[in-house]
Amino acid sequence: MSASQDATPPLLSVQQLCIDIGLGTVARRVVQQLSFDLHAGQTLCIAGESGSGKSLTSLAIMGLLPKAARVSAGRIDLAGRNLLTLDEPALQGLRGKQVGMIFQEPMTSLNPLMTVGQQLQETLRRHEPLPRRALRQRVREMLESVRMPQVDKRLEQYPHELSGGMRQRVMIAMAMLCRPQVLIADEPTTALDVTIQAQILELMRELQQQYGTSLLLITHDMGVVAEMADRVVVMNHGRTEEQAPVRQLFTRPQAEYTRRLLAAVPVLGTVAEPQDLSGEPPVLQVRDLCVRFPLQAGWFEERKQVHAVEQLNFELRRGETLGLVGESGCGKSTTGKALMNMLAYQGSVKLLGKELNGLQGAELQAVRRDIQMVFQDPYAALNPRKSIFDLVGEPLLIHDRLPLPERQARVAQLLEQVGMPADAMQRYPHQFSGGQRQRICIARALSLNPKVIIADESVSALDVSVQAQVLELLERLRQEHQLSYLFISHDMAVVERICHRVAVMYGGQIVEIGPRDQVLHNPQHAYTQRLLSAVPLPDVDRRRDFKSLLQEYQQPSPIKPQGFEMPVQAFAQRGREHWVAV
Repeated sequence: MSASQDATPPLLSVQQLCIDIGLGTVARRVVQQLSFDLHAGQTLCIAGESGSGKSLTSLAIMGLLPKAARVSAGRIDLAGRNLLTLDEPALQGLRGKQVGMIFQEPMTSLNPLMTVGQQLQETLRRHEPLPRRALRQRVREMLESVRMPQVDKRLEQYPHELSGGMRQRVMIAMAMLCRPQVLIADEPTTALDVTIQAQILELMRELQQQYGTSLLLITHDMGVVAEMADRVVVMNHGRTEEQAPVRQLFTRPQAEYTRRLLAAVPVLGTVAEPQDLSGEPPVLQVRDLCVRFPLQAGWFEERKQVHAVEQLNFELRRGETLGLVGESGCGKSTTGKALMNMLAYQGSVKLLGKELNGLQGAELQAVRRDIQMVFQDPYAALNPRKSIFDLVGEPLLIHDRLPLPERQARVAQLLEQVGMPADAMQRYPHQFSGGQRQRICIARALSLNPKVIIADESVSALDVSVQAQVLELLERLRQEHQLSYLFISHDMAVVERICHRVAVMYGGQIVEIGPRDQVLHNPQHAYTQRLLSAVPLPDVDRRRDFKSLLQEYQQPSPIKPQGFEMPVQAFAQRGREHWVAV
C-alpha cells in the first residue's frame, strides 16, 4: 500500500466484525473480531481454508447473510455509511450500484430461465432507468469489455449454453455494469481451468484499472493471492491469523498458520525426479479409443455427432501414476468413464490382458474388482442416506458376500488405511468435511484391492493443506499396494507432485505424452506451453502478464457430420518416451 493510500480514508472499513450462527445457547461464533480497510484502487485478498469465515464476511458486507447467521458485533462502513444500520430497500440500492459481487459458482447465480441479455438488462434497469436501446448498448459494451466473443449471439443464449469461463465473464459484466466502487470476488476462479483462470484474473485487473474499482478478493489459492493482492488478510476458523502487505506475507510470514499454508502450496519445479517405471509391465492398454455422442436432428437436418474423444493411445504400467491433463471439455473425464465401461466407446481397452470393450453383466462386474474410480465431488458420489459402513462395505457385500462381522473388520481396516477412525463407520457423509469425504471415497475404491484407480479431479475442490494430505495418502497407498493411477487433473503443480508420466489432451486427442519432467519443464507442443504459462505461482517476484491468454485458444469444434472420420494423429519423438503431435 502506498503512503498516499495510508493518508486517505478507506473506501470500505470492517471493524471488529463478529458473526454468529444460531441463537441463544446453541449460537456458534464463526467470525471473531475481524478488522480490515480497503482503499480506493486497492486489491485486498482474504485468504484461508474452507470454514475460515471468508465467504460469510463477504455476504455480511452485501447484507446477504443466510437466516441462520447474524452480525452480533462490529461495524461495516462504506464511504462513511455503516451498512449494518441500513434497511433492506437501502441495501438493494447499494448492491450493484456501489458494491458489486462475483459469486463462486456462476451457474447457480444466474437465472436459468432468462437469457444473458435479459439478466444483464434487468440488473442495469434496477439502478439506471435507461431507454431500451441505451440499455442494450450498455450491456453490449460491458460484454465487450470482458472480452466475450460473439456478443450478439451470447445475449440471446441461456446460461447452460455457455462454458464455465463464459458464465464467469457474464457474472463479472453483471457486477461491473453500474461501475461500483467496490467489487467483491468470492473464489471467482476456483472451479476454472488454469488458462480460463488466468484470463479471468487479467480481466479483473484491466477492469479495475479502467474503472478505478477497489477489489476485495476471497480465495484459498495462494498463487492467485501472489498474482493479484496488494494486501492480504489470512483467516483461520474465523480469526485473523495475520494481516500484511503481500510481499511481506510471502517473504516474512509471522504466523505459524501462514507458514504452514504457504508450505502446503504445490509449486512447479520443487519435486524430486520420480522413480523410473519404464520396465514395469502394463496393466492397462488403450488403443484407438473413440467416444462419440449422436446429436438430435430435425427432419431435414444433417445428422451430426460429438467427437468427445478421438484415437487415444496410451499404456498404464504397474505401480505408475499417469497424469491426464487439459482444459474442461477436452475429454479427460469422458476417457475415465469409458475405461470404467460407464459409456459406449470404440477401440480397445485391455486390463491385465483382458479386453473390456463389450463386457456386460457378470463379466463386467468381475472386472470391476480390478479397476475402480474416485470421483471429483465426494459428496455427490456418496449416498447421503447410507452410513459410512454401508458405503465402504457395499463392494464387499456385492462381490465377496462377506458376512457382517468380517465386513465390519474390513471396513475398519480400510478406514484406518486412509487415516480415518474406525467409529466413523457409524456416521453419515454430511457429518464429515470435504477432505474426510474424499478419504472415504478412496477407502471404498480400495475395498476390493484393485489394480487400477482412476482419480477424476479427486483433489481439485480441496484446500491446499487437505489436498497435500490426500496426495500423500494416494502416494503411500500406491507404494504399499503397487497401485496404478490414471490421475485426471487440470492443476499442473498437483500433477507434478504425484505423477510419473503426463499426457496432455486437447480437443479430444492427446497432443503430448512423456515423462513428467520432460512434459512439464520442456514442453514441445504449443498448447502444452500455453497451459503451463497460465499456472499462477505463489511468488510475488514472478507475477506474469496474462494478456496473451485473453485471446481464446480456439479448440476445433467436436461436432462433425455422422460418418466423419478424423485423420490419424501423427506423432514425432522428442526424447525418451516423449511424443508430440505434429
